[in-house]
Amino acid sequence: MEKLWGGRFQGKSEAWIDAFGASISFDAKLAKQDITGSLAHVAMLGKCGIISEEETTQITSGLQALAVKLAKGDLEFSIVNEDIHLNMEKLLHEEIGPVAGKLHTARSRNDQVATDMHLYLKEAVTEIMVSLSHLRTVLVSKAEQHVETIMPGYTHLQHAQPISFAHHLLAYYGMFSRDWERLAESMKRIDISPLGCAALAGTTFPIDRAYSAELLGFDAIYDNSLDGVSDRDFIIEFLSNSALLMTHLSRFCEELILWTSHEFQFVELIDAFATGSSIMPQKKNPDMAELIRGKTGRIYGNLFGLLTVLKGLPLAYNKDLQEDKEGMFDTVHTVKTSLDIFAGMIETMKVNEAMMENATQKDFSNATELADYLAKKGVPFREAHEIVGKLVLDCTQKGIYLQDVKLADYQAIQPVIEDDIYDALTSHTAVAKRNSYGGTGFEQIKAMIKKAKQSL
Repeated sequence: MEKLWGGRFQGKSEAWIDAFGASISFDAKLAKQDITGSLAHVAMLGKCGIISEEETTQITSGLQALAVKLAKGDLEFSIVNEDIHLNMEKLLHEEIGPVAGKLHTARSRNDQVATDMHLYLKEAVTEIMVSLSHLRTVLVSKAEQHVETIMPGYTHLQHAQPISFAHHLLAYYGMFSRDWERLAESMKRIDISPLGCAALAGTTFPIDRAYSAELLGFDAIYDNSLDGVSDRDFIIEFLSNSALLMTHLSRFCEELILWTSHEFQFVELIDAFATGSSIMPQKKNPDMAELIRGKTGRIYGNLFGLLTVLKGLPLAYNKDLQEDKEGMFDTVHTVKTSLDIFAGMIETMKVNEAMMENATQKDFSNATELADYLAKKGVPFREAHEIVGKLVLDCTQKGIYLQDVKLADYQAIQPVIEDDIYDALTSHTAVAKRNSYGGTGFEQIKAMIKKAKQSL
């Protein structure tokens, strides 16, 4: 079969070489966008009088027929035609005859593929933002159920201070909100049309790039044709935003994996998000959380892969840019699926409130409460810190906790201590009193939830 660009060539390449150079195995995903871009392009050619009204109608009808066949799964693509663009041109030729060749007037595959990817990513990022908004809604709902559920707060994975479980959930809400904002802001770079930049230098035909951009729903057009065909910043930015989003998911998955362990028993995932063992019948493994944590690595790989492809490329188009698609497609699918699965895990997980609160009873996470208590009684905080540190060491050696120390012993150490110390040392009181803005105090949590609901 003759190649559509084969006029200058005499020899024929071998099939295995054609297969290596072809991208149709993965860029077939852009078929819908390719038809959409072509419909806008032919409408623009007709409007500008570059092709006749009759030709515009013929080509438009042919493209619409291909769109119907694509929706039904009736289009077959060939490696011989290399990519989605040449495949579509060949299929259009079979549909309407030689007039199909006029569609490519004032256009190159270079601006065509860039247009396809802008259209694809605009739609994909919108869908990811919807999934991200759903996850944020789930987190706020779960937080609202657990405002007064107490758990250990950690630093260095050691008990630090008791906090509200809702506070912990809302910390991730903050991360995912920033992820959403980054994706929304990146739309300014995605929502730009390269159509009409042609191969690299524009075209001699009197085209109207603004009109085709308007038909495609783009907010702007590239000002420089070289930039328009060679820019992949918008994909890099998406991959970077996705890598950070997956980092946040992975961190939370790590905590879920810890919390579901026998040592923690803070939460339990429903069976749909867990698997068993082929040899140990008692096992209930948090596999979905582990997979999301693991898939984070492949998203990083997609980002670094494209960065590496781009780092040494001269302007404008180079065949290396064929490597810009598979990582993008994979990232879109992985991020979207991960978000939906993760939202399901959070929404349906059972929270063991008693186990969480019990974990704050037999520890020294209330040590800061004692130091703050002394400071409020007039003891300099550094002195209070030293007193409590020595007391913790003494308690550790005796196998008791701060709430077990007798009042007489407390007063022997520091006379300002009164019997209200025992209330101050309870986890519930410790959390409730932390009402500084953004703190874990219950009133602050309620304010955070209200603000989050308004934002959502």
